[in-house]
Amino acid sequence: MDDLLSEKEQIDQFRSWWSEYGAYVIGGIVIGAGMLIGINYYQSAKLEAQLAASTAYEALIAQVVDGDLDEAEAIANEIATEFGDTTYVGQAGLAMARLYMDKNRDQDAADALQTVIDGNANDELKQVARLRLARIYLYQDKAQEVLDLLAGNDVEAFASAYGEILGDAYTALGRIAEAQDAYQKILMNPASQSTVDQQLVQWKALDLPDVTSLPETSEPEPSETVEQDASDSEEVE
Repeated sequence: MDDLLSEKEQIDQFRSWWSEYGAYVIGGIVIGAGMLIGINYYQSAKLEAQLAASTAYEALIAQVVDGDLDEAEAIANEIATEFGDTTYVGQAGLAMARLYMDKNRDQDAADALQTVIDGNANDELKQVARLRLARIYLYQDKAQEVLDLLAGNDVEAFASAYGEILGDAYTALGRIAEAQDAYQKILMNPASQSTVDQQLVQWKALDLPDVTSLPETSEPEPSETVEQDASDSEEVE
């Protein structure tokens, strides 16, 4: 009898507890189930978007290979609009830059690469875009823009490739000592063998004029300046 009463009391206590907290328990279950469904739906939608973006990118590459600029531009715009949060946007920008260069539209290529640099692409894609943009600047005889673009980008994986372009830019600007230094850093770095043509870099370094043979602009001594000023004054009088 006592055992029966004890069990009945337990049931009554549970009923009392359930009447007070049961709604919260059910609500928590519903919320948890809803979150699980939402997470699964988000992951599924994200996967579908990635697959769709991948398909669009493959179509873009096919048009780039075929040289169909109009169709390629349409697909690239679709990728940027519909799949802006995927990595394919940056990759599409690199592909379009290549096609623009094939069509001798170097400024459009430069604009496409700048968009990749300014966008939300990963760091590696941005470094590749920066490297290709620097080469276009050299092609456009914009050596100073190359220096501005690469300033402060000390990325080890791209150090040699950047160094070669910097050397070319310094050469174009007549800054021979800095060009020589840039090339020598590449030649002294064993790791650069896998990223640049060291033989070509060596030829560039050997082709530089001798710094010691360059004409130097000498400023007149203070005494000479005073004498010249006095001479000029006498002539005026």
